[in-house]
Amino acid sequence: MYVGRVMRTELITVHPDMPLSKAKELIAEKQINHLLVVNDAGELTGILSDRDIKQSWASSATTLSVHELNYLLSRLTVGMVMAKKIITIPPNTTIERAALIMQQNRINALPVIDKGKLIGIITTFDVMSVLLEAIGIDRESFRFTVLVRDRIGFLDEITKILKDNEINIRSIFSWPEKKYPGVYQLVLRVGAQNGEKAVKLLQDGGFKVLTDYADDLTPYLPGE
Repeated sequence: MYVGRVMRTELITVHPDMPLSKAKELIAEKQINHLLVVNDAGELTGILSDRDIKQSWASSATTLSVHELNYLLSRLTVGMVMAKKIITIPPNTTIERAALIMQQNRINALPVIDKGKLIGIITTFDVMSVLLEAIGIDRESFRFTVLVRDRIGFLDEITKILKDNEINIRSIFSWPEKKYPGVYQLVLRVGAQNGEKAVKLLQDGGFKVLTDYADDLTPYLPGE
């Protein structure tokens, strides 16, 4: 899945000269977390988050009087507070790559640029929604885990057992088990009505299957 397929294209943009108080109201009104800041030429010059606004409000709340504080806040503009160092991505960026970029840079949104033009934005919420849909968690299904060693052919063996018994795999993904190098957790989802049958078939086929949390994985480790 690519960012261009899931990004938000109905963009809410503001000018750097907009009073910060107005930007604060706009974020609350639109129930969003970020505003894209563009100049008169329509070029992206910054990004403003609700967190940036809150931090500016808090930093201004010192020992000033109410009158002085209100005056100070009224003088703040979006351009004074926005993040000017912007990380952008093209629409052909994969969802997983976008997630990695956001994690590595500890940011929650990425503007999408195509041929120098701002065309969209993707947030951590969007990425999480796609990933949750990809693993099938939003559908009625049965989830189980098979611990396997990193070897050629294990996936073919598992899928063949299920295929031969007409059990459809709705989603499948894996990640390494850090405590046991070379061992992977293979997580599968099948239709709820086929869950118990799938588990038994795989166990009969020599695989060790988890259907719940296990603090000690030793009994479920695959053979050499």
